[in-house]
Amino acid sequence: MDHRKPATADQFSIPELTSVTPVGHLAGSRRVLADLVDLLYRQAPVSFVITLVVAAIVGFELWDAQHRKLLLAWEALTVLVTAARALSWFAYFRGARRSEHLERWLRWYALGALATGVLWGIAGAEFFPLQTDERKVFLAFLLAGMLASGIPVFSAFWWVYAAYGVGIVLPFTYVLAIHGTRLHAELALLVPFFFAVNVAVALRLSRVFSDGFRLRHAHERLAQDHADLNNQIQEQIDELLQAQREIEASGRKLALFAERAPIAVFDIDGMRTILDMNPAAENTFGYSATELSGRNLQRMLFPPEEPLNRDEWWSDFMNGRQPASGVRASCMRRDGIEIMCEFSLTPLVNDEGDLISVIVQGRDITQQLEVERVKKEFTSTLSHELRTPLTSIIGSLQLINSGMMGDLEQEVAELTQVAERNGQRLLDLINDLLDIEKIESGKLTLSVEPISIDALVRDALVLNRGFADRYKVRVAVRGDVPVVTVNGDYKRLLQIMTNLISNAAKFSPEGELIDVEVKIYGNTVKVTVEDRGPGIPAEFRPRIFSRFAQADSTYTRQKGGTGLGLAICKRLIEHMNGQIGFLDREGGGSIFYFDLPIAAVDAATPIH
Repeated sequence: MDHRKPATADQFSIPELTSVTPVGHLAGSRRVLADLVDLLYRQAPVSFVITLVVAAIVGFELWDAQHRKLLLAWEALTVLVTAARALSWFAYFRGARRSEHLERWLRWYALGALATGVLWGIAGAEFFPLQTDERKVFLAFLLAGMLASGIPVFSAFWWVYAAYGVGIVLPFTYVLAIHGTRLHAELALLVPFFFAVNVAVALRLSRVFSDGFRLRHAHERLAQDHADLNNQIQEQIDELLQAQREIEASGRKLALFAERAPIAVFDIDGMRTILDMNPAAENTFGYSATELSGRNLQRMLFPPEEPLNRDEWWSDFMNGRQPASGVRASCMRRDGIEIMCEFSLTPLVNDEGDLISVIVQGRDITQQLEVERVKKEFTSTLSHELRTPLTSIIGSLQLINSGMMGDLEQEVAELTQVAERNGQRLLDLINDLLDIEKIESGKLTLSVEPISIDALVRDALVLNRGFADRYKVRVAVRGDVPVVTVNGDYKRLLQIMTNLISNAAKFSPEGELIDVEVKIYGNTVKVTVEDRGPGIPAEFRPRIFSRFAQADSTYTRQKGGTGLGLAICKRLIEHMNGQIGFLDREGGGSIFYFDLPIAAVDAATPIH
């Protein structure tokens, strides 16, 4: 037995009482309410026709001179109520936004149904006692028919049918009980029972209608969801097909790249077994792909003493699952020749963290290392071989230019001065080359000691005053120099200061001022050298601290220089745990600076 609670009008007409209902369910209930109200109004014309036809039959059958006025009044009321209901029906279907006022339309329809039922109840109450037995039977049969015919018309909402039936049953039952015979009194007891049965039928039909509309809406939603799902599936299929095409294209590109790559490429698994290799790998190591496929990469290419041939190194690499680059190792070619190679290893891992394969890229750098070694040896040898005779030449020229060898003619004196300056420039270049070679070869040693920044700045200004006078500029300290100590190599820091001040002097217009400033920022001291020159071209900024870097302009070339000074400064500062950089000066010019960490100095330690 179905014990579900029947859907009532209150559930549809007063949504405030169901405010805790989920939004989707409430929207569905409103749609069911709209369908039920629409069903009532679509069946209304049937009710109009039945009412008017039966009323005409009643008028025709009960017409007599004695009760003419009463019958005409009842007929007029029936037509008036039916016309009002028809106007409501017409307004409902003409309303563009009728779904927003469902409760109001339902109330109007219920009032019309109640009024129609009351009219039929009045007909039974007024006309039944005045008729003959034959006409009483006709009238009772007619009222029973009207009560039964209301079930299919009004049962979309059972309480609408109940209101319609009450209007008929109450007056007629009262008349049967008071003004009839004993048989009529017994019928008065049965009429409410039959009416209750009809209400139960209407209630059941109301639930059937509600469930039917809910099923229809559920089917519509299911069909829409099914269509949406099909669309989503189709879109996903299209995306998968597009992704498959892209993956295939990427695979072809990667295969072509690996095949045409000038460097050796190996595809190996987690056990270091070679799965595939490109032609460049065959040329580099002398093995064909068929010879190495399925063999262990480390065992085939690396000597036993090579660190990369150890299981510990491979285990650490596999556990980390991170790419490794710049790994240098000696390798054995198939012909027994040992070469030096630089490798990059990239593990390919899926979303679950499982290793797919490892891509190993390697290139032969044997000739490159040999060229670098020869170049360094040549630079070092040439610099040492040139510096000794060049120092003697410069010393001799300085003696001549000092007047110790007697007075010279003006033209000869100018020539010797030019020779001395260019000899000094050549010596500076040789010294810079030696410094760079020492730094890059790791042979540079620093004598680190506590250094007072104020003493360093003071000595740098004294040392470079003559250089500034040559370019007709002035060098001065801006503000007070704080008494602070850093750990560093005094000679190298003085070299850095000299390079920054000399660059500022060379690129400053005549008569301008070069500012040197020292400030403390937390645990760091910053030394700045500020000039008022043309500034640094934008295209030159990324390589300003590179070797042999000079801005490519006629003005810069005229000032001379090796292009090594700032590169040496950067490497020296970084060796002393500092940083160097530059900024644009507001109003024109450049600001070069270096930062060094402040050191705590013992009172007994000597300080420069």
